[in-house]
Amino acid sequence: MPQQTKQPSKQTSKRLAPFPSEADVHTWAAELDAVTAKLASRFERAEPRQRVLAYLTGLLSTTERKNGWQLAELAGEATPDGMRRRLSTAHWDADAVRDDLVAYVVEHLADADAVLVLDETGFVKKGTKSVGVAPQYCGTVGTIATCQIGVFLAYATSHGPVLLDRELYLPREWADDPARRAEAGVPAEASGIPNPALGKELLERAYAAGVRAAWVTADSVYGGAYQLRHSLEERAQPFVLAVPSTQRVGLSAKAAQVVAAWPAAAWQRRSAGEGSQSPRWYDWAWMPMAWRLAPEGMAHWLLARRSLSKPDELAYYFVFGPASATLAQVVQVAGMRWHVEQAFELAKGEVGLDEYEVRTWVGWYRHITLAMFALAYLTVVRVHAQRTQQERQRPKGGAATGRSRRGRRRDAHSACGPAAADRAGGAAPALRAGLAAAPFRCARLTLVRLAPPPPGTRQTGAYQAAATTTTSATVVLAPLSPIVRAENDPTAHTWLGRDLFEVARVTLEAAASGDARGVLTPA
Repeated sequence: MPQQTKQPSKQTSKRLAPFPSEADVHTWAAELDAVTAKLASRFERAEPRQRVLAYLTGLLSTTERKNGWQLAELAGEATPDGMRRRLSTAHWDADAVRDDLVAYVVEHLADADAVLVLDETGFVKKGTKSVGVAPQYCGTVGTIATCQIGVFLAYATSHGPVLLDRELYLPREWADDPARRAEAGVPAEASGIPNPALGKELLERAYAAGVRAAWVTADSVYGGAYQLRHSLEERAQPFVLAVPSTQRVGLSAKAAQVVAAWPAAAWQRRSAGEGSQSPRWYDWAWMPMAWRLAPEGMAHWLLARRSLSKPDELAYYFVFGPASATLAQVVQVAGMRWHVEQAFELAKGEVGLDEYEVRTWVGWYRHITLAMFALAYLTVVRVHAQRTQQERQRPKGGAATGRSRRGRRRDAHSACGPAAADRAGGAAPALRAGLAAAPFRCARLTLVRLAPPPPGTRQTGAYQAAATTTTSATVVLAPLSPIVRAENDPTAHTWLGRDLFEVARVTLEAAASGDARGVLTPA
């Protein structure tokens, strides 16, 4: 038998994203000003309004921990008492801010092909005082742990996922204990509602707020609940909901029994979308459930997914949608459920969704809501950056210019002159004055290192470019503090916004060779 030679693996490389221009920074700052203006009316007095907005800005920073001490230091405060009061005793309505968040997402990210995703995530805690904490299964650690469980509704589009709404699950030992409820400030109307019922409430609120989606998907915790499926069918809302293997199909058969009888020819190999390393390939098959009543033009199916590496591992789904739906389409919808996991990962890793230090009911909802808003803001900024980049790359006059890299660089430098002051006119009022006045040098820009601000100081919102020969590798976006630090590693990549938002990437090798892209530092 001839010896098989191993094919060399194909090397793939990521294209370096361009470093943000001055106009990009104007856009980011203006968008943050728009968010703060949207939230301003929710606070009666200036002091709590400013502190909450400082809290939101702190969540957008890259401080290692998004707790009260760190956020207070970023805001120039000596103690975390003020930040903690904003989450506990200050007068503002987290549900009203949640409504603003939903309106913000609909305004900027509405997509006719969007998918609403229901899921839950755990917040591991120590002790027994944090509201809702109890020994329960925690998907974050994959086992029973002392944790809180939050139920979330995500809005997944081609731009990425955002979190729209949230509810804290209240275990029975909390719901039936008046003393614990009173200590944590649990409202009288809150009870031990099961997660599927909480998910149904989240969907109903989203629809009432004008959110529209092509499909809804969720795991078997929610798909196995008849009340949730029935409510979606009454709305004629298409869904792909996972169900347990014991789910009844017809009068007596179970999902696992029905699927086991399908012939081998019924299975098709399809990708459920891109995973973290490669496409998620599975074998899929489905069967119409013609005996189930459906509105005209709609139909029901039983869908099954089989693992390639472990063929005995199967997942089952109930599908309700247009009669014209295809297997490829519903497979993609089923794969969108992983987007909520991505949203949890991004929210916890980037905006401190799980880094709160509050124990009360009100405090949990306030922190979670502000973190969700921060994630939505970053997603909107990324979408704007993508659209701007596409416009820049679009050939003018229908033909490519054919300019060399040196020519394009010269054009970019020539655009840094008087036009910089003109572009400042399009910035938000809070930043316009500083931007117009800041001198913008068109010398070649290199990476500069920004020392952390001393306690008690506050960075301003004005920006200017810095030209220097320093080759340290700290990318800076003020006033959100240094974005990424990567030192003493000549091969490390430094990302603006880390790998969450591929706005700009540079390498220490490039910095050492003098080929750095540039840095924006606070004026």
